[in-house]
Amino acid sequence: MGRETNLHFTLFLRLRLLLLLLGLCWGQRSNPDPERPSCHSCDLRLSCNCSHYGFTRVPMVTDRALTLDLSFNNITVVTDDDLTGHMQLRALNLHGNRLAVIQPSAFDSLWNLEGLDLSDNQLTALNPTWFSKLGALQQLNLLNNPYSCIGSAPVFQGLVRLRRLAFGGPALEELKRGALAGVTQLEELTVHGNNLLRYEPGALAYVWPLGHVTLRLHGPFFTNITLTSAVLADVSYPETPIILEDLHMIENRSVQPLREAARRRVRHVTFRNLSISDEATVNLLEVFNGVPLTSLSVDGVTLTGEGRWEKANWTDQKSIDEFFVRNVVVLDIYKFVSFLELGFLLQYPRRVSVINAGVFVMPCITSGLLVNLQYLDMSDNLLTDMTLIETLCKGNGTLKDIRVLNISGNALKSLSTLSQLVAKLYKLTHLDISRTNYNSMPPSCSWPSTLRYLNISGAKLDNITLCLPATLEVLDLSNNNLKDFTVALPALRELHLSGNKFLRLPSGYLFPNLQTLTIQSNTLNMFSRSDLQSFTRLQNLQAGQNKFVCSCDFVAFLQSDIKEGDVHLTDDEESYVCDSPFYLQGKSVGQVRLSVVVCHQVLFVSVSCGVALFVGVLVSVILWRLHAFWYLKMTWAWLKAKHSSRHRRRLRDGADSETLLSFDAFVSYSERDTGWVETYLVPELEEPTEIDGDAANYRTARPLTLCLHKRDFLPGQWIVDNIMSAMERSRRTVFILSENFVQSDWCRYELDFSHFWLFDGEAGGEPAILILLEPLSKDDIPKRFCKLRKLMSSTTYLEWPQEEERRGEFWRSLRDALGGEGDWDE
Repeated sequence: MGRETNLHFTLFLRLRLLLLLLGLCWGQRSNPDPERPSCHSCDLRLSCNCSHYGFTRVPMVTDRALTLDLSFNNITVVTDDDLTGHMQLRALNLHGNRLAVIQPSAFDSLWNLEGLDLSDNQLTALNPTWFSKLGALQQLNLLNNPYSCIGSAPVFQGLVRLRRLAFGGPALEELKRGALAGVTQLEELTVHGNNLLRYEPGALAYVWPLGHVTLRLHGPFFTNITLTSAVLADVSYPETPIILEDLHMIENRSVQPLREAARRRVRHVTFRNLSISDEATVNLLEVFNGVPLTSLSVDGVTLTGEGRWEKANWTDQKSIDEFFVRNVVVLDIYKFVSFLELGFLLQYPRRVSVINAGVFVMPCITSGLLVNLQYLDMSDNLLTDMTLIETLCKGNGTLKDIRVLNISGNALKSLSTLSQLVAKLYKLTHLDISRTNYNSMPPSCSWPSTLRYLNISGAKLDNITLCLPATLEVLDLSNNNLKDFTVALPALRELHLSGNKFLRLPSGYLFPNLQTLTIQSNTLNMFSRSDLQSFTRLQNLQAGQNKFVCSCDFVAFLQSDIKEGDVHLTDDEESYVCDSPFYLQGKSVGQVRLSVVVCHQVLFVSVSCGVALFVGVLVSVILWRLHAFWYLKMTWAWLKAKHSSRHRRRLRDGADSETLLSFDAFVSYSERDTGWVETYLVPELEEPTEIDGDAANYRTARPLTLCLHKRDFLPGQWIVDNIMSAMERSRRTVFILSENFVQSDWCRYELDFSHFWLFDGEAGGEPAILILLEPLSKDDIPKRFCKLRKLMSSTTYLEWPQEEERRGEFWRSLRDALGGEGDWDE
């Protein structure tokens, strides 16, 4: 029993310890390091650009980030926790930091990482554990770090999906066998080994297929024929392009390492940043003599000689199909000879590119040597209209097989001259004359009927004419000063008009076969479905970066309607930005939400007016049912009457009230009850009446003065003034209530004002006297006379007796109420 208790206790302690450790770990994860900076520069595509922020540590970013750019900061270490939680990250760029330490598990959570850039840092050694969990990695850049050896350990083991690899730098001195162990195939391999001293044959071998290889091997290593040949032997395959950078070929010795590439029958060789002498050029041509070299490219070359290469005219270069030269510098241009002796080299290529080489003319004789030429690119040179005439042999059709001609970026001014020069190039399909000085277009031009592609972008055209060939299928007029397009091109499939001054889309009826239209960076305000319907076959549209007026129709069209049609917006949605109205300026059209008030003003006003009318009618009915109009009418009349009677009030306030009272009672009655008033009420109250029939006690009551509207109201005066005047000059008010009284409009009108006067705080009168000529309940009184109805409930009223014998008592009670017994005649 004791052992079981101890065992249970031990398990309990271990469980508590485990829970404590889990709690500490959870606390560390849920409470981020307060010393770590944060970066919030992430766009809608979850691409976070934290470059050039001066971070010294890996900042905190959203764990939903797909790309993270931390280049050009001051980060020196990546810890195991810095990138924890970034399982969705696809690309990580740490280029240009001071990164010297990467902890072993720093990248373990980046299971989906496809691109990693660690170039230009301070990594002195490469640790295989960094990449052990990066099974999805496809691109890895390790250039320009101070590690000196690769191959001591299988650094890239397990990176079976790796397709682009770059490593090396000034500190790399040794490559051992197995340096690429684990890498099965590559699309691109870049090795910088300018100071490489030791190379084990096979270090870069066994990678197949190998897309293309870039080698930077200048310096003492390249002069070491054995080592350089070993490297080239490991990476040279017939279909693998070889790119050699930063070479200085002066003597025959410097060319010899290329014999290994030639022996392996490499077909594509490119030199970048090459400095070469005449001797080395001749030796290079001799090395590739008879080799099926199809493409020879030189990007950035300094010619130190005079161009005397005719010594190699015995070589066989007929396999060369493409010759590409760009960024040429001739040290002694005045001594440099022409290419007339290079017929052995120029007669074979079908594609020739001489770009940014300072060429101001190619003599017609030289052009005649290019007998197989189909593609000629002489862009960014010094050609003019005059020298172009010589280059194209005055348009006599010398370059009869040419299909593509690119003379963009030259100082050409006359489009008419050009059209005449190419008119006899009967196989010409593509013509690029962009970035020239064409500022006008002649009314008509002569073009070959085969011309399908024309690029006149980046010129200075402000109008277009029928000079454009009707056979065009692709036309690029971007970055000119065009405002409209009125020329019909029935065969056109692509039209590029970006960077002009168009206010609206061109009419689609001019281009019945147009499929692609780009019109970015113009001054478009909007476009609609009707604009696009004129394009019968349009599929792709790029119209962003314009000055859009975000009206309701345009926003609705761009957000929903266009997605339902056949036309697709192929540019970035964020490029569609509102320019007006001002409160939407700079906001993406896709994020705009306009209210019904803005978008449907007519409908909104109509509905609002309808609702207002309905509410008005409803409120009017309710107010009518609640007698609100009566109260308003009476209030207005009362205020108006009070204003006209202020002088009477002032007189009454300054004198004895008894001297201002002219009547004992004001009588309010229906016109139909006039007979009763004149027959009974007036004679009884205004004439002396015997109160007691006993001769010994014979007394006569004092006659009272009554105010009757038929008799005492002043003619021509407003009825309200008459009523108020009578009420002010009467001690009491008598209401003769009957069915006639209630139903009479006039009597009700009079009663309305009487009602206001009787219950006004300023009246100061005594309560009204109610006389019922016939049975009448308070419910027969209009509901708006709430105080009068209340008075009938709280005050005793007199009923006119139908029996003769009870009338004496009625008159006595009425006189008592009116105070008519104050004076007696005996």
